Amino acid sequence: MTIDKDYLNKLINVTSKAAVSSSFLVGKKDKIAADKAAVDSMRNELNKINMIGEIVIGEGSLDQAPMLYTGEILGNKNGPEFDIAVDPLEGTNFVANNLPGAMSVIAMAEKGNLFKAPETYMNKIATSKVEKGLIDLDYTIKKNITNLADFKNSDPSKLTACLLDRPRHKKIIDELKDLKVNTMLISDGDVSGALLVSKPEYKVDIFLGIGGGPEGVLAASALDCYDCHFQGRFIFDKDKDIKEAKEMGITDMDKKYELSEIIKGDSIFCATAITDCLPTRSNDKYINTLKGIIKDHNIFLTETIVTHKSLNKKKIIKKKVIFDNA
Repeated sequence: MTIDKDYLNKLINVTSKAAVSSSFLVGKKDKIAADKAAVDSMRNELNKINMIGEIVIGEGSLDQAPMLYTGEILGNKNGPEFDIAVDPLEGTNFVANNLPGAMSVIAMAEKGNLFKAPETYMNKIATSKVEKGLIDLDYTIKKNITNLADFKNSDPSKLTACLLDRPRHKKIIDELKDLKVNTMLISDGDVSGALLVSKPEYKVDIFLGIGGGPEGVLAASALDCYDCHFQGRFIFDKDKDIKEAKEMGITDMDKKYELSEIIKGDSIFCATAITDCLPTRSNDKYINTLKGIIKDHNIFLTETIVTHKSLNKKKIIKKKVIFDNA
């Protein structure tokens, strides 16, 4: 079964309107209000779609989030059943402080084909397409980098690794420096960070480190369409996380998940930029390839990176959104 192409346009509309709603709060220093604006808009638009859509990755459990909570059923209850993963506002700090990297993200798959990820951390690694067994979470940093450089007929000093700038990554960063690998450290946004391995123009060879588990599943849904390599392992270091995982049907707490175990069958991914996103390096400067929202009176111009696996569609879609009360 494939997902009808009409749903791609519907989801572009969902993330575009959520992004525009959040854009009114850019630079206002209120990340909570910015996130709420995106959540409210996304939920409202999803409920207009002919479908029975279950949120498998959302804003948290029902007691944590009154809207877009895990398990919530959206749509007008007429139409096919889907699994839906959302991050209405990735990069709340970016919006609050008018910094690049904020986007509104959604992924959709056929019922039962999108992994239900617990709200915990995930150790992850992603590259463009490589030979099976070449890159692995269980390898050392040195082995992964050496293997990748050899595969690309290159040298570690010509590779670029992207990872979150966190104290927990100090050892990885130090090892990369010892190997003379270039590093791109990002402050937030590990969905967009993982996407940087999808195309050569972004000039990122490997994404690695510990980030959000739900964000890992969202990123995987896009990387699947690019035929990328991705592995993830959830980190369960709290009793409540283990309990939640067991309730979701996870029995092996140390399991390493392959891309094919996270996302199956046909899928759609959409990410609309609120502020400029997806940087590429040119002449030692970073230029963002996915442009943030531009306002022209009551018309908002948006750019959305989309994938639709069954159509092998991978492109940036530009859209005009009209807000009469803007």
